[in-house]
Amino acid sequence: MADPKGFLTTGREVAETRPVGERVKDWNEVYVPGSLLPIISKQAGRCMDCGIPFCHNGCPLGNLIPEWNDYAYREDWSAASERLHATNNFPEFTGRLCPAPCESACVLGINQPAVTIKNVEVSIIDKAWGNGDVTPQPPERLSGKTVAVIGSGPAGLAAAQQLTRAGHTVAVYERADRIGGLLRYGIPEFKMEKAHINRRIEQMRAEGTKFRTETEIGRDIDAAKLRRRYDAVVIAAGATVSRDLPVPGRELNGVHFAMEYLPLANKVQEGDLTVSPITAEGKHVVVIGGGDTGADCVGTAHRQGALSVTQLEIMPRPGEDRNANQPWPTFPILYKVTSAHEEGGERVYSVSTTHFEGDEDGNVQALHLVEVEFKDGKPAQKPGTERSIPAQLVTLAMGFTGTDQANGLVQQFGLELDERGNVARDADYATNVDGVFVAGDAGRGQSLIVWAIAEGRSAARGVDRFLTGASALPAPIRPTDRALTV
Repeated sequence: MADPKGFLTTGREVAETRPVGERVKDWNEVYVPGSLLPIISKQAGRCMDCGIPFCHNGCPLGNLIPEWNDYAYREDWSAASERLHATNNFPEFTGRLCPAPCESACVLGINQPAVTIKNVEVSIIDKAWGNGDVTPQPPERLSGKTVAVIGSGPAGLAAAQQLTRAGHTVAVYERADRIGGLLRYGIPEFKMEKAHINRRIEQMRAEGTKFRTETEIGRDIDAAKLRRRYDAVVIAAGATVSRDLPVPGRELNGVHFAMEYLPLANKVQEGDLTVSPITAEGKHVVVIGGGDTGADCVGTAHRQGALSVTQLEIMPRPGEDRNANQPWPTFPILYKVTSAHEEGGERVYSVSTTHFEGDEDGNVQALHLVEVEFKDGKPAQKPGTERSIPAQLVTLAMGFTGTDQANGLVQQFGLELDERGNVARDADYATNVDGVFVAGDAGRGQSLIVWAIAEGRSAARGVDRFLTGASALPAPIRPTDRALTV
């Protein structure tokens, strides 16, 4: 155990953020650089080293949290990094982007603020990179087998790294111009600077993984031909079909999916564009959707100089404490204030959009909404609550409905889908097509980055066993496992 009295003598302290007035003028990460290291050892000492650490149940990767908390408390950063990497290929991604179901399951959280597991995690990995503890791990010998991975998000990268280290020759195909999937173009720079992705890609290249960008399987390469070229294929293409809002005025200029808006802002930061073709500058912005993607749109609009930002959510505002029907250790639905929300804007709950209003040139100018209340689990409009708000840019951030079928990948492979429209797979992540596997949101549906990495690692074991007859690779989750929720 780190500090037997740590949870009694030390209160929860999180990373310090830069002043709002400063950070909205740039795209750097919102946290004060280096602010965690002076406090993180004591924060790690709050871990109680529970006999049954429920943080393991909350984390699909099975992260060895009490172990690396102990090493961080003792400032043995090399050992902490080794324990961290034992279960997670990319802790700098999860430490910045995961909503931390591990913290919701922390035993200390029963009656105190939980251990700052995410902050400890990101401190360990950042220290490991600084100390040179993160190095390429090329395989000792090659198997002679080849694998194609379709998609370079967290699931695809995790599967590719595991299979490369197992000795297989792996090529990752990405339809965008850079590797990273939604990590690259869906996550704003202020949440995770892309340098973190770049150095992981260089590590993977040094290990032997090959990358093929601007290549869309189904359009640029026939999926059936790809299968004949490789001994196995892993589909990690994500669930990229955005949920639409079919109301009058949807066709107006200025109404965009979040995944049309956010990638362009990221391309500006990559140096590909001087100014985004879709910008919030000088506009009243409305974001429809109250989740993390919506918050990303809010923070991006602030940095682009929006006149106002309003975020709409059809559900009621959550409480700030657990409801009785969401007991520990489940992941509760709580009112969350992200760094983007700290920067300003209005959040409106229990409302539904009825239609958009445009000007004579076909540009959106206003959004009409109505208050709703839920009856039998369905939203019902409240008469007399209709109103309009100004809107020259609207982003739809209402989640995703499944993997892309328009590019022909599903049809060309001949893949079977499940009842939710995801690619069906068995216990080894294998599809109905021999030698073709699926990992991440393409098979699970829209989920979290930590689940994507866990699926990539688990699918890699299935592929390795298919190719060699046995596998020593870990499989932290089954395809049927679900988050610890009510």
